[in-house]
Amino acid sequence: MKTLVHLSDLHFGRTESQLVVAIAAEVRAVESDLLVVSGDLTQRARKDEFLQARAFLDSLPGPRIVVPGNHDVPLWNVLARAWTPLSRYKRYIEADTEPFYADSEVAVVGINTARSLTIKDGRINVRQLEAATEKFSNMSDDITRVVVTHHPFEGLDLESDEGIVGRADLAMDAFSRSGVDIILSGHQHLHRTGSSARRYLIDGYAALLIQAGTAVSSRLRHAANSFNIIRIDHPRISVECRAWQPSRAGFEISASYSFRHGPSGWEAA
Repeated sequence: MKTLVHLSDLHFGRTESQLVVAIAAEVRAVESDLLVVSGDLTQRARKDEFLQARAFLDSLPGPRIVVPGNHDVPLWNVLARAWTPLSRYKRYIEADTEPFYADSEVAVVGINTARSLTIKDGRINVRQLEAATEKFSNMSDDITRVVVTHHPFEGLDLESDEGIVGRADLAMDAFSRSGVDIILSGHQHLHRTGSSARRYLIDGYAALLIQAGTAVSSRLRHAANSFNIIRIDHPRISVECRAWQPSRAGFEISASYSFRHGPSGWEAA
């Protein structure tokens, strides 16, 4: 079994110090095989914010996959935004904005959806999908395939397209052909787990769309601070969300799910 810890939307520059300490202790206690961070490590892409984010990441054990978010692109520095949008991210966090991790059980591809010409929206392009497809090729069927993006593949509800990554339909088609099992994202500051078949009708295919809330930021929108723990024991996957409980000054399980892979893809077990 492989265990992934999924954090998102750290927003250093607007964090709660109590949460930073508490979530670091939680992550270390999980003893995960891989840490995944799905973007927005900073609030305004400033050097000191990136240094805080890097120090936080370095305090956590094990390998990690990190992708940037729209807040990791400078907002007010127009020249930097246009010409070197992720230069500080690459310098202080990770030079590769589309990292890859693989072992005998899981393969994880990070895709950068942050764009300099948008304020908060994101996109995936054909080149990125071709690169992801190549990374997943020639893998055995029992390897669980995971994609990590900042921008999600669902809106705030099933009727809304707001916030969904650009070219989502094209991406889902490519992911179905690569047999992607899980798509991890953030951006909306809420936890949600469900089947891709609720929105994307692809015959014989259903991946798990898993969003993480904001881990340590004071910028709450729709839900409490939270993070996810994903346990993969093919053909089963369990997802646990731990949310901050201010009255108890700690993280507690707020939701849990179990899934099994069947003829039509991943479904509730």
